[in-house]
Amino acid sequence: MKLQAKRIATAAVVGGGGVAGAGVLFYGLVLGQALLARKTIPQVISPPPRADGVFGAHFDGEPVRLVVLGDSSAAGYGAEGPSETFAAAVAAGLAEQLRRPVRMRCLAVVGAESKGLPPQVEVALRQRPDIAVISIGGNDVTHRVSIPTAVRHLVRAVRTLRQAGIEVVVGTCPDLGTIRPIQPPLRWLARRWSRQMATAQTIAVVEAGGRTVSLGDLLGELFYAEPDRMFSFDRFHPSGAGYLAAAQAVLPTVVAALTEREEPAVEAPRALAAGEGVRSLPQAAVEAVHRPGTEVSAAQVAGRDRGPAGRWAQLRRRVWHRLPQQSARTPDRAAEPA
Repeated sequence: MKLQAKRIATAAVVGGGGVAGAGVLFYGLVLGQALLARKTIPQVISPPPRADGVFGAHFDGEPVRLVVLGDSSAAGYGAEGPSETFAAAVAAGLAEQLRRPVRMRCLAVVGAESKGLPPQVEVALRQRPDIAVISIGGNDVTHRVSIPTAVRHLVRAVRTLRQAGIEVVVGTCPDLGTIRPIQPPLRWLARRWSRQMATAQTIAVVEAGGRTVSLGDLLGELFYAEPDRMFSFDRFHPSGAGYLAAAQAVLPTVVAALTEREEPAVEAPRALAAGEGVRSLPQAAVEAVHRPGTEVSAAQVAGRDRGPAGRWAQLRRRVWHRLPQQSARTPDRAAEPA
């Protein structure tokens, strides 16, 4: 984790070709910011809390099977207890909304890049889940993995899950420019690369049959206003309050994916200035990146999946209410091992 800022700085200069004079000054400035960030972002010292188990066991019905895949943001690193993790918040909220038990297994790995998804998917398939939630991309950005390479691994994971009949919701790459230890101009580079990754993820995931929710700088205003509450001890990962806010953005799409399993939405295109409606997928992906909390899913227009500019996509900003209290986000009983 301490090396991430330096990796961004080095890649910025080397990748840009290094213009004489100005390039050297820019490198010195960015590297200085990276070194400062390294001093304030500690390394991972312990695994995140485990929240696997059955949520909402008091509800009737067959449990919904949920798996959560990805990196530290999906694993809940920085949360103080199991009930404060992202996965627990999604599982508890899903149980509350569907009025059914939810059996959740979190397979995310701290430090994972998109290329690390195959082992997680392999274990996930053994769980026979109804839905998978994936949060990935931040480490691909900090390690400067090429976007096509990172997205290719993500698409393979989504397609494998969809071919098994599993619904997939992907929280796209968050805006690393919101991280306080990263200062300008390093922050500006991190923001640009994060948005490029998120845009490419959105297009690829929807093409592969999944749904996306843009996280972007969704938590930016809250993090700037209340950094001590929204960030964990390392000032890099979210706290329990931060993970709860992220879960609030993703959960409506998770519920919709399980309850709207019919054909893609069919609509006529609406004005591009509107916050919701049908767009070409590339346009939808760009808008979603700049409007955090936006869901993108496949759509049809006049019975067709594609138009002149590519696949049709539906943008939605689903209104959500308060998630269950922290005590309700504790599993009622542990999940069986895979």
